[in-house]
Order: sequence, then structure tokens, then C-alpha cells
Amino acid sequence: MPCEILRNDITRMKVDAIVNTANPRPVIGDGTDRAIHRAAGPELLEARRRIGDIAVGSAAATPAFRLHARYVLHTVGPVWQGGNCRERELLRKAYDAALNLALELRCRSVAFPLMGAGSYDFPHDSALLAAIQAISEFSLRHRMRIYLVLFDSEAFSAASDLFADLKSYIDDNYAAEQERKERPDGARRRREDAALTCQAAECAQEDAGTALSVHAVGFKRRTSAKADSNAAMGAGIAPISGDLAEYLKQKESTFTEHLLHLLQEGGEKDSVVYRRAEISRQLFHKIISNRDYQPTKDTAVQLAIGLKLDLAQTQLLLGKAGYALTRSSKMDIVIQYYIERQTYNVKFINEALYDCGLPLLKTNLKK
Repeated sequence: MPCEILRNDITRMKVDAIVNTANPRPVIGDGTDRAIHRAAGPELLEARRRIGDIAVGSAAATPAFRLHARYVLHTVGPVWQGGNCRERELLRKAYDAALNLALELRCRSVAFPLMGAGSYDFPHDSALLAAIQAISEFSLRHRMRIYLVLFDSEAFSAASDLFADLKSYIDDNYAAEQERKERPDGARRRREDAALTCQAAECAQEDAGTALSVHAVGFKRRTSAKADSNAAMGAGIAPISGDLAEYLKQKESTFTEHLLHLLQEGGEKDSVVYRRAEISRQLFHKIISNRDYQPTKDTAVQLAIGLKLDLAQTQLLLGKAGYALTRSSKMDIVIQYYIERQTYNVKFINEALYDCGLPLLKTNLKK
């Protein structure tokens, strides 16, 4: 991952910049703010006073003085008020402001506390997801070593709590699917589903054969419509009405065509999308240059992540390639969990899959 999660005292980190969850006023607050000021010495407060007030979602830099760093980036996040006052948006702005300031100062490494999770009362899982999302997006465009430093056991357990929530989500969804299958009518439903699948396949084959027959007529001497109808009936093939012929001409967009539409609609650079998807540039261009390309399910899923699609959009994109996320697969449930939480980070998802003992998404594909 671009972000390494550590349990440590942030004041001991040897990095270019340490991020401080600062009070908006030039005073020493509680928690991380107080610890950083204590370690840096009184000069830090003097420098902080020269900055003045800092708006929520903004950041400002001072020297780090006695800390093992060059800078302290003072960043102000929001106080949690139930989640209906743009708290998540403002916390994300605070992360973005600190990261962009570190970039402006040409920092190669930066250490963050879990912003918002202390005296600002953010739920730990929301605070952790905000950190991961902000750092992941930044790392797509810039090279910087980023540490998320958690000091107390409660903060450090945020990652474990998130994983426990994932395990509960898997168990609930997977168990529900197994229960559905094992109901008394489950076997009958499965037989009916199988019969419908076979019927659909047979219809598709018949349609393909009919379309080929119609196409072949163009190479033969034309006959009357009645003769064509009689010949078709004699061959055991129903004559095609005008409406059906028009229907057969209609064709859904292919995976690549739909992908190109999403790329245009999203407006992001191709390089951002395929890097977020963790697939190679060669594979990406191979896909978009072939309208009939058939991707693997992993590639389709990773492109959905690269495009930051919601669950419905992901299912639609996968459906273009003949796939779907189902509750019958624990791997699919993990992927669905993170898509629902807008955590578009393949490496982070792979870490969760690994911890669950599940196959990983195939990153850096070359084929």
C-alpha cells in the first residue's frame, strides 16, 4: 500500500513532515496537538501564532524545531456532529490540504495521525476510510512515503474493527445465500434456473443460426417472400417477421464500448484510471483498441474500481463481459463491501482478501 499503518508515537517519526491535528485558533489543543507541541518545544507555538487562525479543511506549515522532521503541517479537521454537516467532506479536504502542502514543500515522507478520531469524535471506521481514500488518490499521482501513525490501542484497533466489520459482512451475506439455496424449494429453483439457462442458450443458438441464414440469402438468387416463408417452414425454422428482424439488428454495447463511454463520462485521464485499477498500460490500451475484447473477471472488476463506479454501475460493466458479483462467492462479497464504502484501492482490497484466505485480484497484468 502507499500508506503504511504503524502503532507508534508520531513525535518520534523521522520523516520530512509531521501532520498535526491543530486547533483552528493559535492555541495548544488536546491529544496529538499537545503531544507535538510538547516534543517540539515552545518555539512551535510561537511559529503557530504567527500563522493565526486556520480554517477547517486547510493546512499551514511551520518548522518542526526539536522534532525529527523538517516541518509540522498544521491541519484543521471538523468536529463530528452526527455525519450530516459535511464532516466527511471536510475531513477529506484536511487530508488533501496537508498532502498538497507536503508536495509543495517537496517532502518525500510524511506522517499522519488518524485525524478526527480523537477529541473530534469521528467514528474510527469513518476516520480510517477517509485517510485511506485520501492517501490512495494522492498516491496515484505522486510519489511520497506516507505513514498513518496510531498511538493508543483504541485508535490502532480501528483497522481491526474495520476488518471485523468486513468479516461480519461476509458472514451475513454468504450465510444468507447458503440459507436461500438450502430452503426446501431451493433445489426446485435451481433446476428451474438451470432449465431457463439452457433454454436461453438454445434460443441464442437458434437466433445465431437464423441470422446466418438471412445473411446467406444475399449470396443466392432472390425468391419471393412466400417461397422464402415456405422454405423456412419446411426446414423447421419459423419465418422472421419484420419486427423480429429489426430486433435482431439491435445489439447491446460491448464491454469495450461501454468502458469507453464510462471513460468519457468520468473525465479522468486514462493513466489515472488504469493505475488505480492496478493494470498495465499495455493491457489497458489492448482493451480499448479492441471493441470485442473479452476481459477476465478480475480485469473487469479492477477497471470498475479504476473508474470508481458504484455497485450498480459495477454490475452493469461486469454484465457486459458476462460476469457478476454474487453472494455465492466470498471474494465477490469482499469486493462489494469496499465498493459500497467507496474504497477504490486494489492493494487495500487485496490485503483484505489475503487476510480472509481468499484469492487476490491479479495486479500489474501484462497480457
